[in-house]
Amino acid sequence: MSTILIIGAICYAVLGCMLVYRIAKGPTAADRLCASDSLDLLTSTALVLYSLYTGRMIFLDIAMIVAILGFISTVFISRYLEGRV
Repeated sequence: MSTILIIGAICYAVLGCMLVYRIAKGPTAADRLCASDSLDLLTSTALVLYSLYTGRMIFLDIAMIVAILGFISTVFISRYLEGRV
């Protein structure tokens, strides 16, 4: 079981690094916005999986808060980029 967790953690770390690179070097603001939204979702799923692994339910609450704040920030930033503020 621990081998699967290590492989999964490495995959999550590689995906996170790729998304951070896209946020830093994205050619447009929309690319950066999509990458930051994906990073929010990656963080939320990592927290959910960690909560299931440890059996502590507080991480599910934190994951839900991160997902909600990520969604709200994505909506506000996309409306700003569209020019309808």
